[in-house]
Amino acid sequence: MRRAGPGAQATTTANLANMGNAAGAASAPDTASASQAAVREPLRTEFEFELPRGFVDESGTVHRNGAMRLATARDELIPLRDVRVRENPAYLSVVLLGRVITRLGTLGSVHDGTVENMFASDLAFLQDFYRQINAEGHTRAAVACPHCEESFEVELAGSRLGES
Repeated sequence: MRRAGPGAQATTTANLANMGNAAGAASAPDTASASQAAVREPLRTEFEFELPRGFVDESGTVHRNGAMRLATARDELIPLRDVRVRENPAYLSVVLLGRVITRLGTLGSVHDGTVENMFASDLAFLQDFYRQINAEGHTRAAVACPHCEESFEVELAGSRLGES
């Protein structure tokens, strides 16, 4: 037996309503839904960041700007097989970040070895940034001014440690 998705009942209900229409005419499409779909932003899968201190490579170059992509289930499962993670569960975030950071400065590639050589403050920043873009699902928050009560959005992605 095939299970129906969440929209299946709405479609079935709409079809039943059309069948029950005494005039037999098809109802007009919902223009409000169509316009909302057209206005929706495409899903962002990559987010820019700036490290608080920066990764220093072997030639002494400091790399601060980078990008991180959304994690997949595979990204979170594969590190669990890693021997280093089995021996030390704290190593999980290092391996995971090495998989999802897509760019860091002018480095050719970023991997767990890169992450393991970062300053602790940069590692903490990246762990927090990972949680922001993956767990919450967005990096914007609606806020209101405590004085004038005006509402606006703030961008959380790419913020530096200690900033709000």
